[in-house]
Amino acid sequence: MADNGNPLVTLRSWHRPLVVLAGAMGVLCAVSLLGLLFDDRTLVNAPIWLKPVKFAGSIGLYALTLAWLLTHVRRGRRAGWWFGTVFAAGMGLDVALLVWQIAVRGRTLHFNKATPADVMINDLVAGGAYAAWLMAAAVAVLLLFQRIPDRALRSALRWGAALAVVGMYVATLMFSPSPAQQAVLDANGRPSTFGAHSVGVEDGGPGLPVVGWSTVGGDLRIPHFVGIHALQVLPLVAFGLLVAARRHRVLESDVVRRRLVRTAGAGHLGLIALLTWQAERGQSVVHPDFRTLAAATALIAAVAVAATLSLRGQPRAGSAEILRSAR
Repeated sequence: MADNGNPLVTLRSWHRPLVVLAGAMGVLCAVSLLGLLFDDRTLVNAPIWLKPVKFAGSIGLYALTLAWLLTHVRRGRRAGWWFGTVFAAGMGLDVALLVWQIAVRGRTLHFNKATPADVMINDLVAGGAYAAWLMAAAVAVLLLFQRIPDRALRSALRWGAALAVVGMYVATLMFSPSPAQQAVLDANGRPSTFGAHSVGVEDGGPGLPVVGWSTVGGDLRIPHFVGIHALQVLPLVAFGLLVAARRHRVLESDVVRRRLVRTAGAGHLGLIALLTWQAERGQSVVHPDFRTLAAATALIAAVAVAATLSLRGQPRAGSAEILRSAR
């Protein structure tokens, strides 16, 4: 049973399959870190255990957040349980195949069409990912029909879930052929890979430490990452505003906090769009051109103005009760 929108719901009441998935990701993260220390194999110019540790950390965090979101579901609780369970099954399958393909077989996972086995594994992973995307979208829709006392938190959950779905959709842009792959297709050939993370350059080139995002070309993993983790960012913004309300009287109004959360959500959507636009032009995130900088400046200015306007509100009855419950 959820605790009236309180973020500090006991873990025992959370969606069990998602919590189990998160625990399994924690174990995989530990194993992968040991692999980074003791296994010197590489794949596409990166340590072979780097991708498992990144996926384990990201999916574990995502699973816990989704499990927490489902504690706020009253209407359609059974449907929400199934959505979470299918998400956990899809992601669990994907990670198992990732470890098998990369760490055991020593072959690339995404976009690999070299052999029938690679194609089968790639298709299974795509199926699991699409199933998870549909379930996350279903949870986002389900949240539209829930009553959550704190309006700011309610907006944060809805915006976060919706933007996470947008972030998952960005990943589909990676499954278009690169110019080199298209040239093989035009010649009636069969490329060994189909799609790529990078735009304008081949995968496996120079990249940022740990994440590996390209420093010489566009990289669609960046807007994908920013999008899916809106699910954590925006609820944290709402909770941070609630804590800040103890010192800043203007934030005692849940109307003001809701406006600020919506502003943060709109700004986050603008950032996803900006990063996607930059990546699709084959431009590295660390080498923005004038147009990118101008668009980023305009986005920051728009968010700043909207945030300033959002602070113009009057405290409403009920805020004090929410603040007391947070203490």
